[in-house]
Amino acid sequence: MSLKKLLISLSLAAGFLGNVTAHAETMAEGIAAEQHAWAKGRYSLPEDKREDYFAQLQTRAHDFTLRFPNQAAPLIWEGIITATHAEYQGIFSARGTAREARDLLLKAIAIDPNALDGAGLLTLGALYFKVPRFGSFGDDDKAREYLQRALKVDPNNVDANYFYGEFLLEQGDKSGALMYLTKAVHAAPRPGRRDADEGRHAAALALLIKAQQ
Repeated sequence: MSLKKLLISLSLAAGFLGNVTAHAETMAEGIAAEQHAWAKGRYSLPEDKREDYFAQLQTRAHDFTLRFPNQAAPLIWEGIITATHAEYQGIFSARGTAREARDLLLKAIAIDPNALDGAGLLTLGALYFKVPRFGSFGDDDKAREYLQRALKVDPNNVDANYFYGEFLLEQGDKSGALMYLTKAVHAAPRPGRRDADEGRHAAALALLIKAQQ
């Protein structure tokens, strides 16, 4: 990436961080801002800039959650952002951050497990099978339980099918993985989530091709 493109990318990222939830008057506006900021950091920002980006986004997400106490949706998105932040941290820092994400998501699903089409359930399920590398609280049985619950809430959800397909592939269930990853690749785009859906569809296609080999 050229220096000019890098500076433009960082400038855009800073703009998202500066605007996330700062001027949101409603919970829906704030959630939409967090969704787009997450997608920007996850799929467009250079990888070596993502840890700092998501650290700042995590702080802003927490501040937003405090504005809407006892609401599942802000907790879910704070949990998603916190879990994503953990992915880009060193192993020792990531342990604590992953636990924070788990606790936020558990609190959210206790309020409303169906909120945001089961996003809390599927993110929690993904955490439970991805976190063992941190030596923390990985549990394949819980991962399967939460991911299956998420699929019951929204069987056609691109994220739920992607993560369950990834989980099954890691479990050695190749035929099951192919079925769910194919559903993820062909999942209909969600209104207002084009940036996230494009990134997830690309990831699902790459994993599907890997599973077919």
